[in-house]
Amino acid sequence: AAAVARAAPGPVAVLLVPVPSTRAAARRRGGDHMRLLARRTAVELQDSGRPAAVLPALRLLRTPKDSAGLTSAERTRNLAGAFAAAADTAHLADGASVVLVDDVVTTGTTLTECARVLRERGVLVSAAALAGTARRRPGSAVRVNR
Repeated sequence: AAAVARAAPGPVAVLLVPVPSTRAAARRRGGDHMRLLARRTAVELQDSGRPAAVLPALRLLRTPKDSAGLTSAERTRNLAGAFAAAADTAHLADGASVVLVDDVVTTGTTLTECARVLRERGVLVSAAALAGTARRRPGSAVRVNR
């Protein structure tokens, strides 16, 4: 939350937009971990006196291929047209600092595509918040507590 507050300075509200996961990824992880992280961050920001909310403005239109092993250009093609933004997003985000929330950045393709889709709806992304953890043993499941 502190990093988000520094990345989106000022008294304006912070709207946290989680990058959506595929259903299969959410199942493997035990839930929608980016939405959960965005919610917890919003609560921490609110507790510190900063107006904040989660805005689930993005959705997947189709399931992209797994991007492991793809080049930057292949990742760009893979994600082109994979995301859509809600029609009323610009109205909801008016005057707020919009922060994308994602877990991993390899080439930045996902964040770039999500920001592009939001920009087409009149929303400018002011920052991205990323969460990372140590790599677990292959095959081990990650459980998200609710």
